[in-house]
Amino acid sequence: MTAPEIRQQFLDFFASKGHHIVPSAPIVVKNDPTLLFTNAGMNQFKDYFLGNRAPAWKRVADTQKCLRVSGKHNDLEEVGIDTYHHTMFEMLGNWSFGDYFKKEAIDWSWELLTEVYKLPKDRLYVTVFEGDAKENLEKDQEAFEFWKKHVPEDRILMGNKKDNFWEMGDTGPCGPCSEIHVDCRPDSERALVDGKTLVNADDPQVIEIWNNVFMQFNRLKDRSLESLPAKHVDTGMGFERLVRVIQGKTSNYDTDVFSGTIEHTEKLTGLKYGCTDSKPDVAFRVIADHIRAISFAIADGQLPSNTGAGYVIRRILRRAVRYYFSFLNWKKPLLQDLVPVLAQQFANVFPELLQQVDFVQKVVFEEENNFLRTLDSGIRRIEDFMGAAKEKSVDGKTAFELYDTYGFPYDLTSLIASENNFNVDEKGFEAAMKEQKDRSRAATELDMGDWTVLNENAESVFVGYELSETETSVSKYRKIKAKGKEQYQLVLSQTPFYAESGGQVGDTGTLTFGAETVQVTDTKKENNLIVHFVDKLPANITTAAKAVINKNNRLSTTMNHSATHLLHAALRQVLGTHVAQKGSLVNPEYLRFDFSHFAKVTDEELAQIEEIVNEKIRANIPVVIKELPKDEALKLGAMALFGEKYGDVVRVVVMDPGYSVELCGGTHVGSTGELGIFKFTSEGAVAAGVRRIEAVTGSNALAFVNAQLQQLKDIKTAFKNPKDIVAVVDNLINDKAALEKRVEALELEKVRQLSTGLQAEVENVHGINFLGKIVDVSNAEALKQLCFTLKTQIDNHVFILAANIGGKANVALMISDNLVAEKGLEAPKIIKEKIAPIIKGGGGGQKSFATAGGQEAGQLDQVITQVKAML
Repeated sequence: MTAPEIRQQFLDFFASKGHHIVPSAPIVVKNDPTLLFTNAGMNQFKDYFLGNRAPAWKRVADTQKCLRVSGKHNDLEEVGIDTYHHTMFEMLGNWSFGDYFKKEAIDWSWELLTEVYKLPKDRLYVTVFEGDAKENLEKDQEAFEFWKKHVPEDRILMGNKKDNFWEMGDTGPCGPCSEIHVDCRPDSERALVDGKTLVNADDPQVIEIWNNVFMQFNRLKDRSLESLPAKHVDTGMGFERLVRVIQGKTSNYDTDVFSGTIEHTEKLTGLKYGCTDSKPDVAFRVIADHIRAISFAIADGQLPSNTGAGYVIRRILRRAVRYYFSFLNWKKPLLQDLVPVLAQQFANVFPELLQQVDFVQKVVFEEENNFLRTLDSGIRRIEDFMGAAKEKSVDGKTAFELYDTYGFPYDLTSLIASENNFNVDEKGFEAAMKEQKDRSRAATELDMGDWTVLNENAESVFVGYELSETETSVSKYRKIKAKGKEQYQLVLSQTPFYAESGGQVGDTGTLTFGAETVQVTDTKKENNLIVHFVDKLPANITTAAKAVINKNNRLSTTMNHSATHLLHAALRQVLGTHVAQKGSLVNPEYLRFDFSHFAKVTDEELAQIEEIVNEKIRANIPVVIKELPKDEALKLGAMALFGEKYGDVVRVVVMDPGYSVELCGGTHVGSTGELGIFKFTSEGAVAAGVRRIEAVTGSNALAFVNAQLQQLKDIKTAFKNPKDIVAVVDNLINDKAALEKRVEALELEKVRQLSTGLQAEVENVHGINFLGKIVDVSNAEALKQLCFTLKTQIDNHVFILAANIGGKANVALMISDNLVAEKGLEAPKIIKEKIAPIIKGGGGGQKSFATAGGQEAGQLDQVITQVKAML
């Protein structure tokens, strides 16, 4: 059976059991402050477990893209070392939301594995929660009894809380779980060692294949457990492991899930994958794993960057580059060639990658190129360090700098060090790593208390499309603490406040409880919950409240949001249909729109796009908003954004059916004429293949135009109001360029004259032609030119020339190539050790020439004395 057939059989099986098959949620998580990425199949159903939303179906099945780069058995630096852990993986799952429970989940998992997939029953073991006295939790006797119908008792193993009690996080839904493990060892090994002794013992051939979680409890902030109002089933089966078992392989990477990628890597590099633990084979596995995580994350809207989720993707990509650079001896971009291979492989299950293959390939290529340059810089950095080191050791701080700045993992630094007979301070490296993690954790730590529930049955209803104020009440509230600041979050029975989503910022406003008014500083979504941020609680939180949004801010934000739709359509009309939204910010002041495009948008194109948008505004087109089934909306031509999760019923925003039709949950104007005018304020690059436009509308656009006109007026006034201000400015620029050429010529003549005079001041110091002098020049370039002019006239030399330029110390040191070779004199080393400390500055350069700058211009004589004394 092929991997696609195995996946389809799972979905077909649960469809036959009355499950609705749903698509995978994006791998990049939005509207959940606790997650960067979807790391489990249950993430998209979190609201159902928490009771924030009623499920559309009681039974659901899917295959979910997941990404894990930390946690149990999934440290990023270990992926590829073994044969069964991954960064991105598929989680096959079946779910029950208050419908069936343990019996059906157990019966169906056994039926699928043994009757459909035909796995040998004598190779399967199951685990059941043994109970926990500290938590006052009893053994899961119910699951044990159900399993006895299928499995001999000696193959039903008791598991502790660590292995058999699943929790969503520190708080939230949880419950006992029952795992199914498979023994993939050959019969000869099975005869020697009983497989049950290897369950949950990290044996690479005795592995967990399926986990049935029985959601029964809710973990509170104080660590206590309360029973959930309904019982749920949450199951997960690792697709890659399942395929490996069914196809009879000893490694996930030997299956057709990965073989296509590995074969293409073999063709590119000319090397062969041998399924061993050698570094080249680890590199093949790292590449095959990491390209999936990188490609699908980018396709779902997460670009590599230096912060948050973007940094995780950049780290994964750089790890793959490090492996092929170091162990496959491949020094140019490789991953980008694998993106089309991957896109074709998953075209029928995750089509979003194929639909954006050119864009994803471009982003990956640019990231690889940039990091390959950084790798070269890092190698030079460690070589310079070792060249200047007094001891054969790389300290922990330097090892961490190589990791943090240049992307060198500890093992790569250690490898380069060992090749040069150096050791590395591993404890120092780990201490520096822990210090950074602690800083990062402290900066992002969010301490949330338990919800205090005032109305158990109240639903949180958004009425903000129609109303700007409403009578309401608080359903629940909690205290939060972030970065040392205490705030409160409120959930209202109904609210006009729009929660930050789709790039549109959350509303602000007021809540009035009787005579007391509380300011709402922000509104966000937590999964499907609308959460209002306030700095204090009212004295009587149980009384009725009046919720009022800031109407002016909402109106300005709404205008900018509608403008992004007009802009998106105009961009596609002028630049091409490859343009797709890659991010947006819509607030009261301006709009920011990121989109896929591989070249700078020219001034002519910008003018054309701006004119199209303003034409649509002047046409005063009605903005029509409909709610339709998603499939029907897509048939109408509605544009859906990659990386967004849409429900089965969607909101469609139409601004001229032949021009702009988009799925959107944001707020919009009634007709385009309300925008007034639209004006670009900037255009530039954000990342490889992604451009960013910023613009303003309405009164903000008018203020921007007036400010530009005032600047022009001020310039005209400064030039005595000429008729043709452009010609005057052009003449000024030409005059400036001519003057700069004259100054440059004078500087060269001054350098020539100085060099002639300085030749007479050369001294013989132990057979070396030494010149040390403070000279009068106006810039550092002249100092450099002086050294290179003297170099052509005097051999066997050491020149140390210094100047006070604008109150700052500037130094240039030149050493003839023969002295570098014969005496071991190196200009950067002398600059760093002898000169920089004196002038309180720094510098560097090549072995024969280096420069420095510093604060202490009064110490230049000491610099010259120090270098002369060294000779």
